Amino acid sequence: MSRLRLLLASLLALLAPLLASCAPVTVPAGPAVTAPKLEASRIVAADGAVLPLRHWPAATNGGGDHGASGKPRAVILALHGFGDYSGAFEDPAETWAVHGIETWAYDQRGFGDGPHRGRWAGVDAMASDALAALRLLKVRHPDSPIYLVGESMGGAVAMVVLGRLADDPGLAPIPEGAILIGPAVRARDTIGGLGRAGLWLAAHLVPWHPVGPTSIDFQPSNNREMLERYAKDPKVLRYPRTDLVWGLVDLMDAAKQAAPRIRTPYLLMYGLNDRIVPEGPMREVIARLPRRADSRLAFYPKGYHMLLRDLDAETLHRDIAVWIADRMAPLPSGADRQRPDLRALWGSRFDSPRGGE
Repeated sequence: MSRLRLLLASLLALLAPLLASCAPVTVPAGPAVTAPKLEASRIVAADGAVLPLRHWPAATNGGGDHGASGKPRAVILALHGFGDYSGAFEDPAETWAVHGIETWAYDQRGFGDGPHRGRWAGVDAMASDALAALRLLKVRHPDSPIYLVGESMGGAVAMVVLGRLADDPGLAPIPEGAILIGPAVRARDTIGGLGRAGLWLAAHLVPWHPVGPTSIDFQPSNNREMLERYAKDPKVLRYPRTDLVWGLVDLMDAAKQAAPRIRTPYLLMYGLNDRIVPEGPMREVIARLPRRADSRLAFYPKGYHMLLRDLDAETLHRDIAVWIADRMAPLPSGADRQRPDLRALWGSRFDSPRGGE
């Protein structure tokens, strides 16, 4: 055993009593006390937790995108990213509305005005909330296709949900398709041994310690005006606890493991300037994703992590609307024809569909 390993082992032995009292904190969902409800401005989860809800109806003059009955052409359930909240979808939802697409988004547990702000709810609670929302939206819109959209952390939640639906289709109505926007897939095995050890120590020694502004130091977008507003938005969680980041890594591990089990058509969108989720971890997930004729990989050379709010965001908004209208059609931006080297990896390490999370 190397001297470094001996030193780490000795240190952990000395700190064991302290570590036992400083474990990462998770605030999971409570026992079921009610049937989930979809209300005008909130979702009430089975444990009674209130998830603030935003709704952007489809435009009634959407250029013929509505059917004769006036039903939305499609309905989107949108899951926001780490530190963010449902307001993240304001701009894209306005574009989608013109195309006859209705959007619903809620503040996930621990974020925005959701319950237990700043505390991690756990992968199971976050996935269960999304599954409940899918069920509720299908009851509200029985004749419209439902699409699941996830950005960053929300993309990881979406991947876990899709993996669980592949294992047990009875959990919720299976979405017609999923849009994964810069999904958070920087799993533990991509951050190196020292990085994993440092994260473990921080999460167990000082789980309460803030880790700094969310994403701001990594240029998450080229839209400086938006970033200034984002930094001042009181609903944005800018100083997450260390154990909140620890929980996010748990989620990213689960998303990576779920990737090969996904059976739903999907559109994966990735900005080639993304420093939050670097290309290396994304390459590994692309290799795990099952290759499908009705799915697309879209790479944006000028894109960053916050793709839906970049300067060229309307390009992505339109790409999503076009893919929803016809999953076999090429994207108008041409992003699905970028980076043939990355597309060549697609499905190259397809695992057993019954693999564990």
